[in-house]
Amino acid sequence: MKRLTSIKELQALAEQARQKLAERERKIQVKVHRGTCGIASGANNVLEAFLREVEARKLSDVLILKASCIGLCDREPVVSVILPGKQRVLYCNVTVDKVPGIIEEHLMKGKAIKEWVADEDAPWFKLQEIRIMHNQDLDPSNIEEYLARDGYQALAKVLTQMKPEEVLEEVRKSGVRGRGGAGFPTGTKWGFVRSATGDEKFVLCNGDEGDPGAYMNRAVLEGNPHSVIEGMVIGAYTIGNVRQGYAYIRAEYPLAIEAMSNALRQAEEYGFLGENILGTGFNFSIDIFPGAGAFVCGEETALMRSIEGKRGNPRQRPPFPANKGLFDKPTTLNNVETWSNIPQIIWKGADWFSSVGNKQNKGTKTLCLVGKTSNTGLVEVPLGITLNQLVYDIGGGIAEGKKFKAVQLGGPSGGVIPAKHADTPIDYEAVPALGAIMGSGGVIVLDEDNCMVDIAKFFLGFTQDESCGKCTPCQAGIPKLREILTRISEAKGTMEDINLLSELGGMVAEVSLCGLGQTAPNPALTTIRHFRDEYEAHIIDKRCPAGVCRSLVAFHAVEDKCYPCLESVAGYDAGGYEAFKALLPELIPDRVMEKLRNGGCAVDLARFLMTVPAQNKSCTKCPPCRLASAQMIRLLDAIATGNGNRETLDLLIELGDTMKTGSECPVGKTAPDVVLFALEHFREQFEAHILDKRCPAGICQKVVTYHTICPLRAAVPIQAR
Repeated sequence: MKRLTSIKELQALAEQARQKLAERERKIQVKVHRGTCGIASGANNVLEAFLREVEARKLSDVLILKASCIGLCDREPVVSVILPGKQRVLYCNVTVDKVPGIIEEHLMKGKAIKEWVADEDAPWFKLQEIRIMHNQDLDPSNIEEYLARDGYQALAKVLTQMKPEEVLEEVRKSGVRGRGGAGFPTGTKWGFVRSATGDEKFVLCNGDEGDPGAYMNRAVLEGNPHSVIEGMVIGAYTIGNVRQGYAYIRAEYPLAIEAMSNALRQAEEYGFLGENILGTGFNFSIDIFPGAGAFVCGEETALMRSIEGKRGNPRQRPPFPANKGLFDKPTTLNNVETWSNIPQIIWKGADWFSSVGNKQNKGTKTLCLVGKTSNTGLVEVPLGITLNQLVYDIGGGIAEGKKFKAVQLGGPSGGVIPAKHADTPIDYEAVPALGAIMGSGGVIVLDEDNCMVDIAKFFLGFTQDESCGKCTPCQAGIPKLREILTRISEAKGTMEDINLLSELGGMVAEVSLCGLGQTAPNPALTTIRHFRDEYEAHIIDKRCPAGVCRSLVAFHAVEDKCYPCLESVAGYDAGGYEAFKALLPELIPDRVMEKLRNGGCAVDLARFLMTVPAQNKSCTKCPPCRLASAQMIRLLDAIATGNGNRETLDLLIELGDTMKTGSECPVGKTAPDVVLFALEHFREQFEAHILDKRCPAGICQKVVTYHTICPLRAAVPIQAR
């Protein structure tokens, strides 16, 4: 391709590209969407199957095309079929086996297979406002498809019709804010760098997306890379004295790097990058810098140090990057999505961009909807949409009929917003007011089975691992926060721990050097703020209401005689009582011991605790375990019903020793520990059953009773044998 040297040549090429797309629309188009999610689900195999079948059937009027992810990540592979003059039909969960059927029924007979087709009248589609992702149905490796959709027209307009000050004013007028987290006005940021003194400046793209459950930037880089490039070139022209830009993309995104590398190569070949862009005398180049996976490099100063070849540690601010950034030069850093917005703002106008959103939050936002909703994937919605609309209308409500509990917004740096605030608009004012942040757009939906203490502990564990260790508040404070949360989750917490979490979290947030440390306490602080009762349940009641914290599940299983919970922590698949002892080293907690001394019955509890080994559902291999556990249950039943004698106690001990020495695995070797523990501490209660021929506490029945449905999580607790 000859390099374009004028706007006239660009317009001629764009017209040719539009004609090619128009000609293509006269044929049957089959587009296989090949984002990372699609390829992981088998999209390449589906593509090959379509090519093979179409060639074998000699269907000359059918085009098999490549496209990018359109957000239906939980329904991949996705295939679009477009008949001439007809609306697109989306096939979901397409497999190689389905390809012949789609070809025969839809491509050859014109009849879509409805049971395989997505309903595009559903709220998932209707409530979205597709702007950033408007080119995801094109082949990102073909620059001419981008040109056919007005690609690089905004750049041409800027370079020939607008002064830098006019571009800056248009960006300011649009109200676009940074989409990377804080929502700082983009026009203001550009203005700072433009007014900074310096004969060399830089523009950077932050593609170091590292939040768990977030992949918005990856999808844009894979599917619409030229929009990012065009936005960066426009930014460079507007700011002035910018000749070099860098796209910092995490190395774990190989497809994004491949797509961006190809787009950069094409952009330079066609004259949109390099020397004398479009014959206007403007020079600008972009290089890709692959990040090594450090989450902290999402922080602007750490990212810049990484590009400089140094360890990616944040530095103290001021000076701010606008004055002293990359290589100590004034630097603008924007998120992938922010850069992708710029061409449309310039080409379609600030008023068009600000026509959606709310007063202070203009435009759209891509969000990754993941977690416990019926529908998950990537969506693009107007800023200001409520959590309720996102979770219930677009997401289809909570999966399996569970109760909506909360959303985690903003990843590890974000916070939890409870269901009672589900009418909150998703924007840069309302979300922080509840203690969370927008972040890059990850939305993790939580239901009744999620524990807030565990959620906070998970994210603190993530930020602990990702901390650079440079500043003491972050280096020492985050591990301490996680240590306290771990203590609470292991039934060792005190009420003072809640206050300590709040105080320490506030200190870490206030004095940490960079955004990672400043926001790391958010998951703990927001869960305490909105779910304090759950923390108190862990500490006071020794209960995890969601049944997640395994030490507390074990505690509850013993105290409440809950068989399903006991099996979950002490069954064969869980590791038996060897695993149980890792959760409750004392086997019978002090509070339960106290109850046994004051009106409880150790024999009844021993019978219950021996039920799981005796009903072993996964292994009956060795006789010492299989036979001795059953015999121990029979002896305990005899004692409980007044049919035991002193020799019975000796036999229990002997059987226990036999299991411990003769069993082949740790499950069998530890199975009698609870009975031996009870005998050691409450032998007098066992003897009273034998001598008095009855249960002194009046608890023991002919058959031991226990909960077969967990009383903490069942609508109607059922107590049964």
